[in-house]
Amino acid sequence: ELDGADLVVDASTPAVSIDVVRAAIERGKNVLVGTSGWSAERIALVRPLVDAAGTGAVFIPNFSLGSVIGSALAAASAPFFPSIEIVETHRETKVDSPSGTAVRTAELIAAARSEVGPVEAPHVDQRARGQQIASVPVHSLRRPGVIARQETILSGPGESLTIVHDTVDPAAAYAPGIRVALDAARDASGIVVGLDAMIDIGIRMPHTSRTVPVADGDVSGQVAATTAR
Repeated sequence: ELDGADLVVDASTPAVSIDVVRAAIERGKNVLVGTSGWSAERIALVRPLVDAAGTGAVFIPNFSLGSVIGSALAAASAPFFPSIEIVETHRETKVDSPSGTAVRTAELIAAARSEVGPVEAPHVDQRARGQQIASVPVHSLRRPGVIARQETILSGPGESLTIVHDTVDPAAAYAPGIRVALDAARDASGIVVGLDAMIDIGIRMPHTSRTVPVADGDVSGQVAATTAR
């Protein structure tokens, strides 16, 4: 079924996703990956395959513009706060934890703190302190009555900053980003990570992937206009 595809879109499960990506690359097809669970370490496993095949693999941890901006704000703020933790909440049917968005946010935070060092996270040897991703403790909640929510809590002497993103309508929140990613993935080359690599959100942040052009000009305006509709 992949042989006749112009673009392979993977929205499977973490256990299956890597096989789908490899199958696409082996057939010389570009692939857009919306499956959660792709950390920087896991992406590194397929990078040599992508480079050797001359194809493109686009990994999008979250198609929501608000989520991308939330992660960018967290990364921009990260050098100024010594303590940073992430609490992510999803519906009880989500099979993986922590979420791909939380992993991506933690990796961006670590990249932003490259000159000041890892975050301060005491007592992380205790399981209740969460899972460390790039030195950032991440706590995952799985419960009914919620779609997706992420809180990034940054703390320093005498103050704290909390950045919260809620997804309340997945169809409305994800559709504009999916369209942008589809356009970019068709012509992408190499590994591309994050919707922020395709749109200018106006926030300086540490990019861990190359930027790819998207057809039809002003993508950020398109996303905003589509969301407004």
